[in-house]
Amino acid sequence: MADLSKITCIEDLRVVAKRRVPRMFYDYADSGSYTQGTYRANEDDFQKIKLRQRVAVNMEGRSTRSTMIGQEVAMPVAIAPTGLTGMQHADGEILGARAAKAFGIPFTLSTMSICSLEDIAEHTGRHPFWFQLYVMRDKAFMERLINRAKAANCSALVVTLDLQILGQRHKDIKNGLSTPPKPTLANLINLATKPHWCLGMLGTRRRSFGNIVGHVDGVGDVSSLSSWTAEQFDPTLNWSDVEWIKKLWGGKIILKGVMDAEDARLAAQSGADALVVSNHGGRQLDGAPSSIEALPSIAEAAGKAIEVWMDGGIRSGQDVLKARALGAQGTMIGRSFLYGLGAYGQAGVSKALQIIHKELDTTMAFCGHTNINQVGKEILLPGTYPKPFAVI
Repeated sequence: MADLSKITCIEDLRVVAKRRVPRMFYDYADSGSYTQGTYRANEDDFQKIKLRQRVAVNMEGRSTRSTMIGQEVAMPVAIAPTGLTGMQHADGEILGARAAKAFGIPFTLSTMSICSLEDIAEHTGRHPFWFQLYVMRDKAFMERLINRAKAANCSALVVTLDLQILGQRHKDIKNGLSTPPKPTLANLINLATKPHWCLGMLGTRRRSFGNIVGHVDGVGDVSSLSSWTAEQFDPTLNWSDVEWIKKLWGGKIILKGVMDAEDARLAAQSGADALVVSNHGGRQLDGAPSSIEALPSIAEAAGKAIEVWMDGGIRSGQDVLKARALGAQGTMIGRSFLYGLGAYGQAGVSKALQIIHKELDTTMAFCGHTNINQVGKEILLPGTYPKPFAVI
């Protein structure tokens, strides 16, 4: 077992993950589209927001416990859906789900995961988890996915709205990203420097998209999968699709990818339970605002009609607290979780959650609060945080 006692921040985990994970999969997780301007802004804009330190406040009895769509959580954080998670570390989705269960926060499985819905249910004792659904052309397959999610004891469905077409990610093209890795000379040389990762992959049978291969007519292996997925994201996605999914699912619905106040109002009208302010980690529309910059406008537009969450750029518990202060009932973490997973597997994910929780708890106390549910904009220094956009 690795000694994680000297791992003190998410950046420490990122450095180890970059060393241990093959380049094509590390770059897939840790890059944005085009110039990567929005990808960088997601983190940078958090740093511009300053906190008000308070003193002579009783700091005993602190609690970070809250709720997300009525579900009790140890802190207002859920693990976001991330594709190819099982390529950051063998059986990565299973390990992430186990760590989330132990910590007391939700885990979200991506449609484009390596481990399947059934894998997660089996290896977590059928503990409730969330499932992220892409809107695809093959509606019969989507129906089967939704039914499988019900059978796996998923308690909420996360519908991603911002992937009708793919943003171009230059590093993926340069690296020849594929699952499993293509045996090019460059990739083979890079894999030779990642023995820990290779040994893990040799010990698992899960090396392809577990929710898709064997569940779609004509897709039985990786070669047939590639051509199928290339044409499946549905560019005709609209609000009627959300209505159809909601009726078919019949449970809690979360809409991910909202970046505009008008879309926030439409999301609220759709009857969904929550929306996620998200620019897909800066991997879709480069030049869009950061998630934290867009949050106040969307929180204002949504009002009390729907829960507002956000993801993108969260690398600390301080970021979680700032998002909460600006109107986010909950947050989701993607890269912070993946760094921990790529570095040390399940233990790394647990460490990432512990780091974020400790930072959240301590910062909340320094800002004069002992209950996360009572935190508002009063903890932020005026003039340093974003305000709702003026609509002309």
